[in-house]
Amino acid sequence: MEEAREKCEVFKNYYFVCFRSFDPDHTSASYMQPLSFYIIVFKEGVLSFHFRPTPHPANVRRRIKHLKDYITVTPDWISYGLLDDITDLFAPPIRTIEFEVDSIDELVLLLKESEQSDMLRRIGHCRKRVMSLLRLLGNKADVIKTLVKRCETRGETRVVEDGRGVSSEVALYLGDVQDHIITMLQSLNHYEKISSRSHSNYLAQISIEMTQTNNGINDVLTKLTALGSVLVPMNLVTGAWWIKVVWRKGEIVGERTS
Repeated sequence: MEEAREKCEVFKNYYFVCFRSFDPDHTSASYMQPLSFYIIVFKEGVLSFHFRPTPHPANVRRRIKHLKDYITVTPDWISYGLLDDITDLFAPPIRTIEFEVDSIDELVLLLKESEQSDMLRRIGHCRKRVMSLLRLLGNKADVIKTLVKRCETRGETRVVEDGRGVSSEVALYLGDVQDHIITMLQSLNHYEKISSRSHSNYLAQISIEMTQTNNGINDVLTKLTALGSVLVPMNLVTGAWWIKVVWRKGEIVGERTS
């Protein structure tokens, strides 16, 4: 049924984890779209399900191949590896957002009006990506916290015997993943605040420029009004004099004719 809510559920002989990833391919039509990744952890192994192509299983297999001489590969460790690989996928777009936010924050008050044509679009696009990542990261810390708590309730030194416990070593790794998630959430919230401030500064800058433009127009209209107040009386006097001259010429012509 493609459960969309991220969660961790414990059953008698296994536990089920729903963790959301996303499509990192910029050329894909589903770029940044959520991808639910399901993990069922048994005592003997792990089953994973996903409904679109994703690199996480291949990355974990490659990681196991490189570390097989240094770690004991258990279903819990494989589960941790998948969760860690999904979490690491968020790091590159967050760094990109950091550079973009810093650039916008510096340029929003420095660029001239003619150079700010795409600034509002950049701010809106950046805030949209921040909100998308916040939505994807929002519940992950709670899922990891649930897994770590299961280890604490089962005993920190107890290794999995019935398929329901989590080893203390894997619990430490999960705690590291939780720290990464919390750090990324704090960074994204900080970038959102900076973007919001840049947005407000941009609108304030536009408002100031419009006020200056209106003041310039008002100055021109004031000068035109003053000039008009001088020219209109002169036109009235000139017009009256011209009418009088024409009228006098008409009288002289009439007297000569008679």
